[in-house]
Amino acid sequence: MMKHVQLITDGACIGNPGPGGWACILRSGEKTKEIFGSDEHTTNNRMEITAAIEGLRALQEPCEVEVVTDSKYLKNGITTWIKGWKRNGWKTAAKKPVVNQDLWMTLDDLVDKHKMHWTWTKGHADHPDNNRCDELATRAAREQL
Repeated sequence: MMKHVQLITDGACIGNPGPGGWACILRSGEKTKEIFGSDEHTTNNRMEITAAIEGLRALQEPCEVEVVTDSKYLKNGITTWIKGWKRNGWKTAAKKPVVNQDLWMTLDDLVDKHKMHWTWTKGHADHPDNNRCDELATRAAREQL
């Protein structure tokens, strides 16, 4: 039986582009782990994807993973849009290169190792773990200033 993990993610950017931060919380049973990091020149969307990538990279074995994100870009990108991008040779419906293709490809490889469920939550609302991720990601971005 696969271990169940909840992965809560968030990204932040001061200016867009600008200094950015990402954060995630991993929960499995009684265990909780917080991970966060930063990039000196990035975008909010890159940080949203990076949070999911780093959370999945922290898993040591295939798991059943519920990702909770406040980014519709992340959720829609990995669950819906990526199918067309891959079919179209990493081009959008408008025949333009997919933005953040490097990160989408990395995330796609990581997602294949797990049984995934993606949940969207309203940001800056009443989800304590999402609020904590926002706090960690924003702090990681600000610490670079």
